[in-house]
Amino acid sequence: MKRLEDSDEFKKFRQEHGKAYLCAGFFVLDFEQGKNMQQIDFCIPSSRKIATFVLDNGVKLKISDPVKLKKKLSKLDKDAITDIDALKGIVHDEMLNRTVTGEIKKIIAVLQNDHGKKIWNLNCITGDMGIIRVHIDDASSSILEFEKASLFDFVKMIPKDMNIASPDDKTPKK
Repeated sequence: MKRLEDSDEFKKFRQEHGKAYLCAGFFVLDFEQGKNMQQIDFCIPSSRKIATFVLDNGVKLKISDPVKLKKKLSKLDKDAITDIDALKGIVHDEMLNRTVTGEIKKIIAVLQNDHGKKIWNLNCITGDMGIIRVHIDDASSSILEFEKASLFDFVKMIPKDMNIASPDDKTPKK
């Protein structure tokens, strides 16, 4: 946040959108290639737009088209208690407690306010093509939800007996 707040891009944004508020942080932690990504989102309530600051290689601002929201985005306090670098260890400890094997290769982390609580919503990808979904309470660093699934659970399989023709196939279907 300090790097964002010190940037000219953010200072200009604040002058133009004084009522905008922090609503989420989005982070990708890539432990294989080291290509991490940091993104901070602000809601601009007057125009129903989201301002996204990408903090990789400087500070870049992107403002979305107006979005239709089912509910108002909650304001997020800028000071996180659980350090982003601690997330992997917290998840790893819980994996050991639940006898879940696999090495965490990547974490997609979203910090947001959920029903008045600051929550880290994590999707972790493991080396064995597993996905571990975890919610961590920022204030206590405790696990609120933990779910393990396989990436293949999300891939829609087409049954072998299904007759699928290509668009140029003129053969009549059975």
